[in-house]
Amino acid sequence: MRTMNDKVVALTGAGSGIGRATALRLARMGARLALADVNEANLERVAGECRATGAETVATVLDVADRDAIYAWAAATADHFGVVHVVINNAGVAMGGRLEDVTDEDFQWLMDINFWGVVHGTRAFMPHLRASGDGHVVNISSVFGIIAMPLNGPYNASKFAVRGFTEALAEELDVEGAPVSVTCVHPGGIDTNIAAAARFTPTKSWGLLSSEGTADEFKKLARTSPDEAAEAIVGAIVRKRRRLLIGTDARIIDAVQRSIPVLYQSLVARIARRTRYRPGAAPAPTETDAPAAAPRAETRP
Repeated sequence: MRTMNDKVVALTGAGSGIGRATALRLARMGARLALADVNEANLERVAGECRATGAETVATVLDVADRDAIYAWAAATADHFGVVHVVINNAGVAMGGRLEDVTDEDFQWLMDINFWGVVHGTRAFMPHLRASGDGHVVNISSVFGIIAMPLNGPYNASKFAVRGFTEALAEELDVEGAPVSVTCVHPGGIDTNIAAAARFTPTKSWGLLSSEGTADEFKKLARTSPDEAAEAIVGAIVRKRRRLLIGTDARIIDAVQRSIPVLYQSLVARIARRTRYRPGAAPAPTETDAPAAAPRAETRP
C-alpha cells in the first residue's frame, strides 16, 4: 500500500488520543474514513475536523465490546464505501490495581474492550479486506504486551493477548498468501488521557491510593505525542511493517526483555519493592468499600 490516498480506513477509538491524531493524519493524506468511538461528542468533533480537510468521513457511535454492533458497522462501512482497505483496532481502556483485588466484573470489562474488541474488529472486516486485494490490519497492543508490570495485571493480560492473536493472524495470512498485511503496534508512554479515564482499585500497601496520583505518574512518563504515534502507525501501514514500537521507552524495554527475559521480572519486582510497596499498611478495600468505577473511555495510550 504505497499511498493512503483514496483508501478506505475503519478506525475505532477515534474520539481522542492516538485515534484522533491518526484520523486527522489519514484525512490530510486523502483517505476516506469510517470512524467509531463510544463517546459521541468526541467522535463528532473529530469527524468534523476530518471533514474540514475535505476527507469523506462517516462517524458511528460504537461500543467495541458489542460483537453484533461491530459486525453491523463493518457491513455498513463496506456497503457505504464499496470497499475497505484498512481496519485499525485502536479502542482501549486501562485499569490499575493488585490482581487479587480487582473485581471479576472490572477484569471482564477490560478484556471485552481491549481483547475481544480487537478480535471482533479484525474478524468482522477480514472478508472486506481480502476482497480489496490490498488489505491491512492494525491492532494496537502496548509496551505492556511485551513486558509485565505489577498493578497492571489485567491490562498486561489483554495486551499480551492482542499480541499473540495478531502475530498468529499474520502467520496464517502468510501461509495462505492472502492479500492482507498485519501490523501489531506497541506504544510506549503516549501523552493521552487513558490513565485519567482508567478504572482503579486502591491498594494502600502498594502506595496506590488514588486514580489522580496514578494519572499524574503516567503523565510524567508519557514522552511521545499522539501526532508522533499517528505518523509512525501510518508509516507502518504504507511500508507493511509487521511490528511497530513507538517511543524510545518502548524500544529500550523491548531490548531489555529480549536480553534478559526472566531476570527483568526480578528487577521490576525489586524496584517496585523499594519504591512502592509498604508492608503493614492497611489492606485493600473490599468490593463494597471500593469507589465506583470510572466511566468507560475508549482511547489509547
